[in-house]
Amino acid sequence: DYDCDGATACAVAIRGLRMFGIEAGYFVPDRVLHGYGLTPAVVDIVAARSPKPDLIVTVDNGISSAAAVERARELGIDVIVTDHHLPGQELPNACCIVNPNLATSAFPSKTLAGVGVIYYVLLALRTLLREKGVYTKESQPRLDRLVDLVALGTVADVVRLDKNNRILVSQGLRRIRSARTHAGLAALFSVAGKDISKASVRDFGFAIGPRINAAGRLGTMENGIECLLADDPQAAVRFAESLNSINAERRELEVGMQQAAEAQLETLDIASSAGVTLFDESFSEGVVGLVAARIKERIHRPVIAFAPTESGELKGSGRSIPGVHLRDVLDLVAKELPGVVLRFGGHAMAAGLSIRADAYREFSAAFDEAVRRNAAPETFERVVLTDGGLAPDEISERLCLEMDRQIWGQGFEAPLFANEFTVLHQTLL
Repeated sequence: DYDCDGATACAVAIRGLRMFGIEAGYFVPDRVLHGYGLTPAVVDIVAARSPKPDLIVTVDNGISSAAAVERARELGIDVIVTDHHLPGQELPNACCIVNPNLATSAFPSKTLAGVGVIYYVLLALRTLLREKGVYTKESQPRLDRLVDLVALGTVADVVRLDKNNRILVSQGLRRIRSARTHAGLAALFSVAGKDISKASVRDFGFAIGPRINAAGRLGTMENGIECLLADDPQAAVRFAESLNSINAERRELEVGMQQAAEAQLETLDIASSAGVTLFDESFSEGVVGLVAARIKERIHRPVIAFAPTESGELKGSGRSIPGVHLRDVLDLVAKELPGVVLRFGGHAMAAGLSIRADAYREFSAAFDEAVRRNAAPETFERVVLTDGGLAPDEISERLCLEMDRQIWGQGFEAPLFANEFTVLHQTLL
């Protein structure tokens, strides 16, 4: 995938396989040239490499790549799909599919990020090799050295922080704070101006993750992956500085797009809308997801933002609210409008899709209606849940520090206390 989860998953895969002595390289499709994920065209490109690969392993994608897997089989290349996105009706005919969201999967933690899935694949491979006598517990590869990358990708992909994911994130943060992290991560903390000894979930989500994501949004993800694969500190700093510059460019572009999106909002009747779509010729396909997220927060409605592409299609990225399963809604629209929705995939809270450019208004009306039919009216009411008030003697520095040390995030929100105070003094700073 073209995001931080995809980049960390790729880095974990390459580093992990090399620990086992397996020769492995990676290929990231160009968002504009190749589209999303493993396609037949991408398989042809990879197959033409010298030496020709024996095996393709997908990370953070592949669950919808049935045609591509079939093409790989024709060329004599095995495929293992590792993914966490929700499967469609047709599964690829791969040698193996590892996805906790398969109906047949008994894995109890369904909310692993893509990086978490490939990490478990490596753990399983190590167990198998140990059982076959290749390794002992003492000689086996130390896969725990990769958990800092697993933690970053898990937080950056905003997956639900169930008990399993919180353990992964906690162990990763512990490793980073003790200065046992990879050179690329250390360099990213440095260019972001963050104290690595106090690394937090917030740093992952708002400082490190966006810098890696920017590479995939405005270009190709190679810069982000190479930064995470770098072992030389000086090379890591060069990659981190490049990512920092790309992120600054992304911010500037996003500001302009958000202003255009907000201007469109003024022409819409948001109060009577259930699902909102936005499109502007100036939108960049790599940044529409951020615009959708910002507008969703403002209007508390599912939002899909679309950008034009060189192929003539419109490419969209959507963000949803609790109570509206975005991928399921897109599935309904795709069935109602055959030929309009060309491709789609994703999760309950985020999804991507491509539609015919001449069918934008038709799609917008169908999306609004599908959201309305599949969400209760109270879904669109903005509700703030609090944990009540604190007694004066409970409000302490210790409480603040203890809360800061916990692993909060999607599905495991930090407490929100509600008290009434009398302000005795204030100073403007």
